[in-house]
This record gives sequence, C-alpha cells and structure tokens, in this order.
Amino acid sequence: MPSNELLPDAHFYIVLNAGSGHSETEERISTIREVMDKSGRVCHLEVVDKPERLEDIAREMAGKAVASNGVLVAAGGDGTINTVAHQAVLAGCLFGVLPQGTFNYFGRTHGIPEDLAEAVYAMLRADVQPVQIGMLNNKIFLVNASVGLYPAMLEERENDKREYGRSRVVAFLSAIKMALRPHRHLRITLELDGKEKRLRTTTLFVGNNRLQIEQVGMEELTEAVEEGQLVALAPKPMGKLGLLGLLIRGAFGKLNASDDVIAFPFKSMTVKTPSLYGRRRLKVATDGEVSKMATPFEFKVLEGRLKLLVSSRGRITPRSA
Repeated sequence: MPSNELLPDAHFYIVLNAGSGHSETEERISTIREVMDKSGRVCHLEVVDKPERLEDIAREMAGKAVASNGVLVAAGGDGTINTVAHQAVLAGCLFGVLPQGTFNYFGRTHGIPEDLAEAVYAMLRADVQPVQIGMLNNKIFLVNASVGLYPAMLEERENDKREYGRSRVVAFLSAIKMALRPHRHLRITLELDGKEKRLRTTTLFVGNNRLQIEQVGMEELTEAVEEGQLVALAPKPMGKLGLLGLLIRGAFGKLNASDDVIAFPFKSMTVKTPSLYGRRRLKVATDGEVSKMATPFEFKVLEGRLKLLVSSRGRITPRSA
C-alpha cells in the first residue's frame, strides 16, 4: 500500500515535459540530476518529447512509484502537472511538482520555488500535504476548468506562443485579440443545491486556485477555496468592447468592482445545455489543456485527494475565521 509519508530512501519518478528547445531540456535534466546526486537520492527520469505520450508515461511511472513506495513527480507547466497528478490520484502515490510553465499557479500557490534547483531541494525536504482537486466529469483540475470562450482563448494563446514565444505579455495580447473577435453566447442551465438557474454567458469558468482568483480581484471568494469549495465565474451577456473591458479589469485585479460577472462558490454543480442540442460535445479546458466533452458537465470538489509534497516553508495555513 502506498505510504503517506516521504521515506528517507524514497525513489523519485520524474516525468519531464520537453516543451521548449533541446538545449533548455538538457539543462533541466542536468540540473535535476545534479541536485539529486548531491543529495544522495535516486531519481528515474523520463523525458516526454511527444505530448500524446504524456499520459501513458505518467501512468507507467505512477505504477513504479507505487511499487517502490516512491514519489511521482511532474516537471512542466500546469497542463503537464494536471496530467501527471491525475495518475498520482488514481494510483494513490505521493506527488511532487517542479514548476516550469508560464504562470505556474499551482506551484506558486503551494510555495514551490520556480527556480528548478531550488524546487528540487525543496521537494527533497518536503512533508506530505493533502490537497483538494476539482473534477469535471472524469477529468481532474488543480487550477481551473472552463467551457465556452475561454478554451478557444487558450487554443489561440498556444498558437501565439509558438510563434512569438512563451510569456505573460503574449498571453495577455492573445486574449485581447480573441475578445475583439465575434463570439457566441452559451445557453446553459445550472443545477445547484437542488435548484435550477438558467444562464447566458460567453464562458463558464470554475476556479480551484486561490492565487488566480485573488489576482483577478475576487479576494472575497478565496476563502471559499481554502474551505473546500470551487468558485464559478460567468460574465453576463455583453458585446466585444464590454468583454475587452472585463479582460482588462481582470488583468488589473479589478473584477470585484464589476457588476458584469456572476460569481459564487459551490461544492457540486451540474451544467446542462438545451435539450434541442442533445448530448453536445463542447470544448472544455482543464488547467490549460483543451479537449471535447459531452454534456451534461458535472463539476465537483474532492478534498484531500492529492498527496502533495510541500516544504514546511511553503505550506499553506488556512486563514482564521
């Protein structure tokens, strides 16, 4: 049975997303191996150079981690972390993170250094902290999940990053470009606490990360996440300029000053589309990864399901009531 404590001789099974160029990948491999060797710890490193292989490799490495009472580790951005974490949850093994993405919301929220060498050292002296996960049907999410315009924005952002480079500026300009294009509104029905609510919106965004929610200006809802809930955000119907203004307010952390956003916390929610569409397959995004999923959508929170390694200096303490 997998251990709930980090053993002093535990092996680390690291899944590294090659992502960027060859030289950068080699530098990351060298850094990880150097820190592990200096610390006298054993690591088994798998480099994923084809995105379609990530899930299979993560599953294989999770099995090895379970068999040896070791640790499954994700090295990459939030999307990579999501895929590898899913296998850690299914296997029940300990999970470590070496953040290497653009935003690194998950790692930053849990105090994990963005510098790779520092992140490895922190992982080696970490304790186990149970972390809640969100579920969208059969997919987990650690940071957010969404349906509607937001997944389309993510796809466009990835295209722009490939052309112009990975940076937060590129991501923001890409979002502005998408906001100014024609967009459709979703007609959905929310089932929440035994009641139904009809909603028309460009996108339904569900957050599971206090840092991201705080950064867009919804500080009053961060406590809900810390208390085991998810947070739903949905813009009211508006035109292109209205949506652009909303994006800018969000970028400057001013969404709480807007009456154009419906926001509420929840533990479980069903999202349906009109029956005339049947079981539509719509684009959804989980931690930045876009796929298609059939409706209805079931959002729910599962508390303490991910056994995350967090150093004592990075550990989160819930705010006092």
